[in-house]
Amino acid sequence: MRKRTQRNDLPDFTPENLQIYPLDESETIPSSWYTHPALHTLDQEWIFARTWQGIGHVNKIPKPGDYLLADVAGNSILVMRDKADQLRAFFNVCRHRGGPLATADGHCEHVLKCHYHGWVYKFDGQLRGVPEFNFVKLFDKQDYGLIPIRLDVWEGVIFVHLADDPPPLKDILTGITERIAPIRLETKKFHSRVVYDIACNWKVYVDNYLEGYHLPFVHPELAKLLDYKNYITETYPYYSLQHSPFQQAANFYSREEGEAFYYFVYPNFMLNILPGRLQTNRVIPVDHQRCRVIFDYFYDDVTSPEALQLIEQDIAYSDEIQQEDIEICEWVQRGLNSRAYDKGRFSVKRESGVHHFQSLLKQSYQQVINS
Repeated sequence: MRKRTQRNDLPDFTPENLQIYPLDESETIPSSWYTHPALHTLDQEWIFARTWQGIGHVNKIPKPGDYLLADVAGNSILVMRDKADQLRAFFNVCRHRGGPLATADGHCEHVLKCHYHGWVYKFDGQLRGVPEFNFVKLFDKQDYGLIPIRLDVWEGVIFVHLADDPPPLKDILTGITERIAPIRLETKKFHSRVVYDIACNWKVYVDNYLEGYHLPFVHPELAKLLDYKNYITETYPYYSLQHSPFQQAANFYSREEGEAFYYFVYPNFMLNILPGRLQTNRVIPVDHQRCRVIFDYFYDDVTSPEALQLIEQDIAYSDEIQQEDIEICEWVQRGLNSRAYDKGRFSVKRESGVHHFQSLLKQSYQQVINS
């Protein structure tokens, strides 16, 4: 049984800091929530282990035997397609002595085999083979199958949840499919992955994603692509949406007209949707002052010469934007560690998405206090 986090272990978890105020009256969360070492463990247990986590797309594992790995709340998770074409999720942990069943995305023909001592598991998680265990007493293979994890798929995106009885995923994401129509995410084809390691707390990166306030100052080229004057943020119970029309003739992602949809699903998953293209971002905490952001790129066409040229431009442009975000986020992390800063205020016009995220964060932290 896990030890409860004591109140005196929690930085600045005062009733005032945990209270949710209207946007125009609210302060930002205290700087200690970005910088205190205790928050890393707390976030893993009380946020990431208790929310649906988007971890990949069905088109990354199209054939029986294909599998992918993901980190969720500090746990290695394996998602695979079995011989009946069904998706299954397990902790990537052998029941013998904790060895890995896989160390990277891949494929297996018939069984999963532990890389440490060779224990063998069927695709349904049952333990099948145990080398050199002939003389072990009171041992039943049925008691040592892989531990399954709740899994659901929405618009082709794979989500997992570590809790035994999570809320329905469809209730979390309700309304998105209808809003982005006629765009269909499930038909997108995987192209590539880019990973960034960033010297900031994961909440700093999320805060930055959730507002267009910084666009003219940090991303002048992106501000030319998007119609900043008509850049709008909408908030819903478990997600928020930022959207903007393209400036005329500025969309090189696709030859189609349309607008950009930037969805954030609490606590750490982003869907960046444009005509012909889907980019997903997962923000993974590494420790209290570092995070890893995983970008997966999907397109309608990943084979034609014209499409490949557009994709190359898209990824290069996205990398430029990301490098700008990394620089400012790392500077913000330094600022949050400064004795000169504790809390700020929100722009009502431009930072409703940040306020929405920080309000959900407070709800998660209130559960800690009430536990």
